Amino acid sequence: MNSIFLTRLFRLFILLLFQVLVFNNIHLLGYITPLVIGYMVVCMHRNASRIAVLVWGFVIGLLFDTFSNTAGMGAASCTLIAMIQPVLLERLAPRDSAENLTPSFTSLGFWNYVFYVFLLMAALHGCFYLLDAFTLTDWPLTLFSISGGSVFTTIIIIFIELLIRTRKETTRHL
Repeated sequence: MNSIFLTRLFRLFILLLFQVLVFNNIHLLGYITPLVIGYMVVCMHRNASRIAVLVWGFVIGLLFDTFSNTAGMGAASCTLIAMIQPVLLERLAPRDSAENLTPSFTSLGFWNYVFYVFLLMAALHGCFYLLDAFTLTDWPLTLFSISGGSVFTTIIIIFIELLIRTRKETTRHL
């Protein structure tokens, strides 16, 4: 089997486990819940086919829906960001970067990476919470949930990325 495929499956298992057991139980101010499962779509390579990215996004969302009882909201949200991800990565990647670019601080630069993650998380949370509310009668609360969840999830993803990159740097030097 392909090592990239196995690595993605392992990451999916770990992220799904943490999302369902930890992050689904965090509700800051009663309304802000991080959807860290979107990190799987953030990490997709630049040269991955669009169909593969869409399939991964849908499967990630479907597994999230299965374990979180969210009735298709996760699948729709993750598929949406899987549609946006290749276009956004192409726009934010440096022109002289490699074809197999993996989005990270080192490949995109710190602020471009933060902007990239924030835009994807804003789309994820926007779709998720708009489908959850399914009305605009309480739009300030929905907007608060979208913006707060996007910022909180972006911060968590930055910490995850720093943890992963720091671990890779120390193993590379050993």
